[in-house]
Amino acid sequence: MGIRITGTGLFHPTEIISNEELADSLNAYVEQYNQENAEEIAAGELEELRGSSAEFIEKASGIKRRYVVEKSGILDPTRLRPRLSERSNDELSLQAEWGVIAAKQAMENAGVTVEDIDVVILACSNMQRAYPAVAIEIQSALGIQGYAYDMNVACSAATFGLKQAADAIRSGARRVLLVNVEITSGHLDYRNRDCHFIFGDVATASIIEETTTKTGFEILDIHLFTQFSNNIRNNFGFLNRSEDAVVDDKLFRQDGRKVFKDVCPLVAKIINAQLEKMQLTANDIKRFWLHQANANMNELILKYVAGKDADLSRAPIILDEFANTSSAGVIIALHRTGHEVDDGEYGVISSFGAGYSVGSIVVQKHVA
Repeated sequence: MGIRITGTGLFHPTEIISNEELADSLNAYVEQYNQENAEEIAAGELEELRGSSAEFIEKASGIKRRYVVEKSGILDPTRLRPRLSERSNDELSLQAEWGVIAAKQAMENAGVTVEDIDVVILACSNMQRAYPAVAIEIQSALGIQGYAYDMNVACSAATFGLKQAADAIRSGARRVLLVNVEITSGHLDYRNRDCHFIFGDVATASIIEETTTKTGFEILDIHLFTQFSNNIRNNFGFLNRSEDAVVDDKLFRQDGRKVFKDVCPLVAKIINAQLEKMQLTANDIKRFWLHQANANMNELILKYVAGKDADLSRAPIILDEFANTSSAGVIIALHRTGHEVDDGEYGVISSFGAGYSVGSIVVQKHVA
């Protein structure tokens, strides 16, 4: 018997923001800020802000557009954050709502029902609240028995969640529903030229079960790694109300150049060591489903692993459409391109991000 990913699901909101729209919004804010603070800027007391362009965004990241929960508030240069209606405690939370939609699709694709699932895990970068766990809310909305919990390993949460799912099955659970709901636009600083374009909103779900009779991706090996770094950080949390600090300090921040320099060789080293341990080579891997943060990063990692002449199609890119969707990105890539892998062929699911954290999973396709 092998533990397999037998079904995946994907949900995204309908509203889309293009690079052009995002740059225009930032530039309007920058112009207003520089005008209002002209004297301080001239005196050297404040730094003049710089605008951006669609061309810069795509060149820097490979991103062309992104789905968002609410567009007008983000593009309003006097607001620069989504407009979300508050829901009562008796209503399903937005994060749970999206998770339920993705979960139903994953269950349908896996051919299972809520009665077949014992565990629900919500693994993502940001929870809508501290507690009760949103995973338990999803469990309740679907009518699943057993237990549920939230976990956060930032952009690596999907691979770390797959490890928890596999361990739960080894401990006796029949099937696990893993959900990754990333409403990233709520914690992104749209005034910041270096990161305002990075994220998009989405939800994914996966069914993990032990089977030899169903089509899916068997989990052969999992390698997890963490090493503390402040180069990617988000200070937003449930203690903020008691802290005397400005809101800027509570939003997403990263030093992109340091992250690029640190993470690319680290991920490649982990994947190469994992393949060597399994007596596989890069040529044995049909697809590398890498974290969808930056197309340039993924190209470099692929070349570190498979050689400078590697076919870039072996590492599918979906971030051009979705932007960085944090933990959900690798699952979107698998969901969209898993059919390109034939029976018996291998793939690598690798996510990486804040922590630093890296998760790498070698899988093998089985067709029933």
